[in-house]
Amino acid sequence: MGYFRAMTPRSRPKPPAPHRVVALLQPPQSAFTLACASEVFGDHGPALPARYTFEVCTEHPGPVRTQDGYDMLVTAGLDALERADTVLIPGWQQPPGTEVPPAVVAAVRRAHRRGARVVALCSGAFVLAAAGLLDGRRAATHWARAAELAARFPQVRVDPAVLYVDHGDVATSAGSAAGVDLCLHLVSADQGAAYAMRIARQMVMPPHREGCQLQYAELPTSGSVTDSLAPLLEWLSGRLDQPVSVADMAVRSQVSPRTLTRRFAEQLGISPGRWLLDRRIAATRALLEETDLPVETIARKVGLSSAVNLRRRFHEALRTTPAAYRRAFRAERAG
Repeated sequence: MGYFRAMTPRSRPKPPAPHRVVALLQPPQSAFTLACASEVFGDHGPALPARYTFEVCTEHPGPVRTQDGYDMLVTAGLDALERADTVLIPGWQQPPGTEVPPAVVAAVRRAHRRGARVVALCSGAFVLAAAGLLDGRRAATHWARAAELAARFPQVRVDPAVLYVDHGDVATSAGSAAGVDLCLHLVSADQGAAYAMRIARQMVMPPHREGCQLQYAELPTSGSVTDSLAPLLEWLSGRLDQPVSVADMAVRSQVSPRTLTRRFAEQLGISPGRWLLDRRIAATRALLEETDLPVETIARKVGLSSAVNLRRRFHEALRTTPAAYRRAFRAERAG
């Protein structure tokens, strides 16, 4: 009798509550930076199960002026941060030298002390720095404001080159597009690589870039649009199960291996081999999360040749084994 009661739908464990993301807006608000976050953490319709809720708040509820010539009506005040799992600052568009309002600083500090993750996109790093959350830590911001951030907050180790920096409890990103990369990185950390990849596909985005990559992909002055790596990266992403060398990539791009390696360094800040390995590790994570395939089979599917090689590469990247990762991820999703 008890067995059948245990199998009834009413006795099944409830799914975990969605992770609540609250964005703190400040006039003049960058609508694009806000949209970058809401596109990742917002509602994706029936195509994806909802694992986040997305809200906005502001210091003074009411119309919030944007940089784009219109106002947004925001009805929630700073008390909304008290129920946030992640507090998100989508930019700080004030003139140089402007102080962050004391009430905003205090609310952000309280949320962090309570255990909320605090994330700044682009110039939002100024708010985190004013709250003291970046003292003694590396931080990213838009390259055009990196010198200002370093001068105003010398205790912050500003890195003007990288796309984002994630410390776990605090994270910062470069410009708006890098904010999408950081948000997808956080989704991958929260919900797994497979779920983050689904969001990227829903947004018609390539897999997110790693934080160590460069902020901007400027082509040399003498270069042309044909120097872009985008077609090659798309080609590689569809062939992860195949062995591909730097020489193969160079032939595909119709350049020498040396020229191709230089373009990767200039545009992405990493080598061709490192980029390809990162994609293969991401694909491995997704297969471990969503399938029961043996490690040997996964190794072939992602182009890592053997279970031994996959385990070594996976441990180098994530400091854990594929089996431990699969168990931990499934236990977390179940609980």
